[in-house]
Amino acid sequence: MSARIERVLSVSELTGLVKEILEGSLPPVVVEGEISNCRPASSGHLYFTLKDRGSMMQAVMFRYRSRAMGFEPADGMLVRARGSVTVYAARGQYQLLVEGMEKAGEGDILAMLEERKRRLAAEGLFDESRKRPLPRFPERVAVVTSPTGAAVRDILNVLGRRNAGLGVVVLPAAVQGEEAAAQIAAQIEAANRMALGDVIIVGRGGGSLEDLLPFSDEAVVRAIAGSRLPVISAVGHEIDWALSDFAADLRAPTPSAAAELVSESREALRREVGQFEAELKTALRSRLDRARLLIDRFEPSAVEARLMRVLMPSSRRLDEAREALEGGISRDLESRSRRVELASRELAAMSPAAVLARGFAVVRPAGGGAALRDAALISAGDELEIAFSKGAARVQALEVRK
Repeated sequence: MSARIERVLSVSELTGLVKEILEGSLPPVVVEGEISNCRPASSGHLYFTLKDRGSMMQAVMFRYRSRAMGFEPADGMLVRARGSVTVYAARGQYQLLVEGMEKAGEGDILAMLEERKRRLAAEGLFDESRKRPLPRFPERVAVVTSPTGAAVRDILNVLGRRNAGLGVVVLPAAVQGEEAAAQIAAQIEAANRMALGDVIIVGRGGGSLEDLLPFSDEAVVRAIAGSRLPVISAVGHEIDWALSDFAADLRAPTPSAAAELVSESREALRREVGQFEAELKTALRSRLDRARLLIDRFEPSAVEARLMRVLMPSSRRLDEAREALEGGISRDLESRSRRVELASRELAAMSPAAVLARGFAVVRPAGGGAALRDAALISAGDELEIAFSKGAARVQALEVRK
């Protein structure tokens, strides 16, 4: 009998076969278990272990999937993880690649709450038109919560620090359990019936979705919607929610935040008054400055200055016109004087005396008559009178040359 020869596989080959068989045969699964060794990585991926009493398995949830969760996973939390089984070959171990996760039991609760929310919204209980503003300076606040819980201590601490004069009436009620919803609704109605405050705070500290269910009870929602007094819903931490948040006039992320909303800090009031004072002083100072400017306008120097500003253009135009007129007359006189002088010179140059002074003489007949300008008018033997520049002579023409 011959021995059968077995194929020798490497670790990687065997792991690959397991990976191929496991990932190819198992459909997507939903696994319920307790979170253990939860390690959020700096990359945003989430690594943890899912376990029960008999076994455990590794799980990983990538960052883009973990962003869609409405809670922060932590050790000891019972969850339902939805995903596919895969093999991490580097370590030879199978793990759950988680695509979505919710707290165990929360899926049914959330579905119930969504159905109730749609039904009550259809009745108009959540309409924005029903919302009323909070009184700015309430004298008294009614608080519906557990008298021994952290919420009432937080509210009293905040109100005592911000507005110690504000009255507080605590209406005790269970905030979880079967009797909680009826007690909360009854205390809201009592606060309205007996006018125990100017505003009502309804709330409690954080807890699981099941713990917060009384504040989503239909009786509580209807009591809040029917309240004559404004209601603030302050349930759980900032990420928590209840249907009371939608019915209330205002939602506060925490009970402490609700206390801050109904109380005006004395420092804030002092700052507001100080701001009003500063604005009033500024307005009065501005008016005084304008009045002073108006009064200053009627001082003699100011009146004179304004009069001079009004008269200056006309006065200047008058001076310029006078200077132009005087200059024109002076230039005209000077021109006329030069013309007279030139005419006098021309007249003097053309006068007979001036001609005679240059060595010329005037010849006339001895008996008188007009000056002789042509020798043809003279005959030999004629007596002539010659006038010089100085004196005259009587002569006889001896010869005439024409």
